[in-house]
Amino acid sequence: MANLEVLHGRLRSCFARRKPFEQAGKYMTGLMSDLPRKNGWTIAEHVGDDTPDRTQRLLNQAVWDQDRVQGVVREFVVEELGDQSLRVGALDESGQEKQGEQTAGAKRQYMGCAGRVANGVNTVYCSYATAGGHALVGARIYVPEEQLADTGRRAVLGIPAEVGFKTKSQLARDILADMIADKTVPPWIAGDEVYGRAGKLRAFIADNGIGYVMRVGYAFTIEVRPGERMRADAVVVAHLTGRKHKRRWQVCSVTGSKGERAYAWAWLATTSPRHYLLIRKHLSSGELAYHYCHIPAGQPDTLMTLVRVACLRWPVEEGFEFGKDHFGLDHSQVRLYTALLRHIVLTLAALAVCAVTTAQAKTRAPAPILPTTPDEQPPTDLGLIALTVAEIKRLFTLVTRRLQPETHHLHWVWWRRRHQARARWYHHRTRLRRDQQT
Repeated sequence: MANLEVLHGRLRSCFARRKPFEQAGKYMTGLMSDLPRKNGWTIAEHVGDDTPDRTQRLLNQAVWDQDRVQGVVREFVVEELGDQSLRVGALDESGQEKQGEQTAGAKRQYMGCAGRVANGVNTVYCSYATAGGHALVGARIYVPEEQLADTGRRAVLGIPAEVGFKTKSQLARDILADMIADKTVPPWIAGDEVYGRAGKLRAFIADNGIGYVMRVGYAFTIEVRPGERMRADAVVVAHLTGRKHKRRWQVCSVTGSKGERAYAWAWLATTSPRHYLLIRKHLSSGELAYHYCHIPAGQPDTLMTLVRVACLRWPVEEGFEFGKDHFGLDHSQVRLYTALLRHIVLTLAALAVCAVTTAQAKTRAPAPILPTTPDEQPPTDLGLIALTVAEIKRLFTLVTRRLQPETHHLHWVWWRRRHQARARWYHHRTRLRRDQQT
């Protein structure tokens, strides 16, 4: 509760009027509730409103600065998680499947959430990750070029005039530029191949004195000697394969969400100062993953540093999982650009509250009881794992659950039926007009 009050209080300067500010707090509470679906109707009923009008106004018409809210959320997360030996900004994108083409950003495209080409909206995110905890702190919606080129469609989708077409790597650069401006950018950035193959993004990060560990493909080329470029997979064959190169591989274990993850790692210097190729090999399958790295001056020049940075890219996926499963990150039914972005930003705020609370609880949790030998028998009492984000949210729900009077829920049964009857009437009239025209 205290962290919610602190973060919500800090958002006051982002709102022109008090009522939308208070509604934003109610919206965050609804996102942190146990509602199975979190949209304007369900949140409005949960927080005690008679209709969804206030919630819809908050997302669509109210005057408030959603970009500044992102900045406040970042500052809150960095303040609470920043005192760590290693801090990484992890870039990745996640999507929300949508029906039709009347939502800003929606088109048929590859959706990581579906693992295939599907109709939906993709959003680029940045997660602030440390060994003690992590939270999503930045978001930019990817808008297809064809939507931006059509003036009429831009107006229908509510896309502001200042929004121009940008690739995912350019959107990631914008997020990092904001973090640099408000001094919340961590010393390291990690990303997958979408960002690893973006040379301008890598140059921007390095030019600002920030290190990076970026995933690249096997066909990515590096200069191993002056004038000689080689593909990443060819580098492995030439310099890391065979008995004489066996010592160049080191098995490193890094703690993951389900325990220790051990891989074999190797790194090779390039002719570019302070740039390296980092290779990860799966111990069982031998599958390889490649990373292009930059170590800025003043940062530890060690293999283990790069390994730890590479592994702190993984928590961003956990952030997507928690955001969607527990906070309604992909539940919104809004269609306009600003409304969609505002829902995402308020979801990031709600997730940040629980992520920070979880990290604080972890510092007070006892050390885990783990076996030391393969045949060891479990003790009678294995204790408890540290509180997770999901458990923190459930505890919050128990503390804050509003048992609205029965008349309130009966009112909503009536309101929904009346609204749906009205929608049905207009739907049938539209069909009659269409039939008449044909």
